[in-house]
Amino acid sequence: MSVLAGGDGLTSNLELLRRVRAIEPDAEIWWRPHPDVDAGHRNGAVLDDDALKYADRIVRGGGMAALLDVVDAVHVLTSLTGFEALMRGREVICHGTPFYAGWGQTRDLAAVPDRRGRKLSLDQLIAGVLILYPRYLDPITGLPCPPEVLVARMAQNRIVNRQGWIGPLRRFQGRIMARLRTYARKNAAHI
Repeated sequence: MSVLAGGDGLTSNLELLRRVRAIEPDAEIWWRPHPDVDAGHRNGAVLDDDALKYADRIVRGGGMAALLDVVDAVHVLTSLTGFEALMRGREVICHGTPFYAGWGQTRDLAAVPDRRGRKLSLDQLIAGVLILYPRYLDPITGLPCPPEVLVARMAQNRIVNRQGWIGPLRRFQGRIMARLRTYARKNAAHI
């Protein structure tokens, strides 16, 4: 839904790759498939052979922080990765309208809502996104709390995962969905 609602007409990751290559013909482009797409939890998979028509490399595994430390810029549709890249001082090119676009910190290729008409500093944007706008729940008590309590809980390693069964179930579901999509792609070619 994020891509459909905020993708400015782009409806697939392959379209994004094509557009990035057209805009950056001489760049070394690294394609990072969304981990949930790779795991089969979301639609939007791009076959590696198709991705490599536009990207120089496909990067899987590991966290985004290490990858963001070695790139010059990030192209996104609506991905949270763009916000992470901004916090690391990287240039962010938005092909869609994620929540952090239109505030003067990104290169916006899509039309942004008029309500985002003023420029914010990076510190102002981060404060709005992480402190002023969200409502947090204390992971210990389950009660509303300020962000400082949540940070203290993380620093004390006191985050309680009350739904530990979800991780293994989601991995199992992802494997089944990936196999079903592979089966459907193979059989669609024979119809």
